[in-house]
Amino acid sequence: MKLALFSPSVGEPRVGVVLGELVLDLRDSFEVLYEAPSPPIFEDLQLLVEAGERGLRLAELVQREALREIERGHEELKRALRKLGEVRLHLPLRPEKVLCVAVNYHSHAAEMNVKPPPRPYFFPKLPNALIGPEEPVIVPRGSSKPDHEVELAVIIGREGKYVSEARAYEHVFGYAVFNDVSLRDRQFPGAELQRFGIRWVHAKSFDAGGPLGPYIVTKDEVEDPHNLRLGLKVNEEMRQEGRTSDMIFKIHELIAEASDGITLKPGDVICTGTPSGVGAATGKFLRHGDVMEAYVEKVGVLRNPVVFEA
Repeated sequence: MKLALFSPSVGEPRVGVVLGELVLDLRDSFEVLYEAPSPPIFEDLQLLVEAGERGLRLAELVQREALREIERGHEELKRALRKLGEVRLHLPLRPEKVLCVAVNYHSHAAEMNVKPPPRPYFFPKLPNALIGPEEPVIVPRGSSKPDHEVELAVIIGREGKYVSEARAYEHVFGYAVFNDVSLRDRQFPGAELQRFGIRWVHAKSFDAGGPLGPYIVTKDEVEDPHNLRLGLKVNEEMRQEGRTSDMIFKIHELIAEASDGITLKPGDVICTGTPSGVGAATGKFLRHGDVMEAYVEKVGVLRNPVVFEA
């Protein structure tokens, strides 16, 4: 299933299933089908992820029954099937943790002339950075080198600590597109701070610097997450292009490493790295008014404008 948190022109956010250019409103469908109030999982995608397999089975049942009745001409249910272009998509989740991995594509390591680490190297992206599709990335005052990084995001669906590589995919709910926007002029400190390492917090976790979405695609929809095209355009110019097969550490390795002493919870996000083409290597940094389109095959296209804070 391709799940979205959306709101129609009038009404509160609710969960929908994306079907091509349409979205099926699960909340309204449930209430019409069963003549009962919708369960909270159809009003909050975070709750649906936390509900795990039981929540997914109910969502599948509602989708199946609603589409069957629509085919039979049920007028009220027809209104639960909305045009995707006429609704607003929201940030799908409220994760406790967003863990990003540095230098996890061979092509990116090569363009940065960096030797990849011997094991996955994580840094956090704080929740205040997260925004949804079409929301503006706000570049903080004084920053002049904002950069884009398209990534495949793994959505955790089952709690786990010290997860083995062999059982890692049991903890995956699905996938989304992530754009790890980075402030390169704040990432690398001057000589007086160099011994303390990279400034991860201010370079990576500034407000509205982490677009996530536009949907969550359940893992059964992606046969092989390591065989997907991904890329990023800025104003229709292709800046990044690659394949997830270029990952240095695969998803099962990332989950095992990330859960070493840290409890992964449903809704947590693991970002799997970016291919070559970032501005830090090409010298092409983002500018005020740019529009980014990050995409991952079978997952979606995540579009966000860039606004420099006054």
